[in-house]
Amino acid sequence: MHDQLKAINTDVLAISTDSVYSHKVFTETSPSAMKVQFPLLSDRTHAISRAYRALNETAGATFRVTVIIDPEGKICAKFVYPPEVGRNVYEIPRVIQGIQYGRMTGEGVPANWVPGNPGIKRDVNNIGKY
Repeated sequence: MHDQLKAINTDVLAISTDSVYSHKVFTETSPSAMKVQFPLLSDRTHAISRAYRALNETAGATFRVTVIIDPEGKICAKFVYPPEVGRNVYEIPRVIQGIQYGRMTGEGVPANWVPGNPGIKRDVNNIGKY
């Protein structure tokens, strides 16, 4: 997905409460982690995790969280996943493209929208029609 995200002008960072040493070992020993093409950041102090409200204080580790931040530094989407449910990485580019589409056109995007589909004119008279 990294190449697809780069193609839509998106930077990717992975942040965990693991140490940089743990990241190093992980990327040297895990076949899937060896393919990671984006920075892995260590948040040993939990400052970033707390700032994004991603820290499970009881466990001392983060929830699985995806945060989408716009170019102005504002959070425009945040997904928090239950521990027993993995992420749907295919949804992330669709959400980013929907946000980009909305900012470019001024339109909203309906449920199940995909790039190439029309948006919705923002009009209170359309409430409940889509």
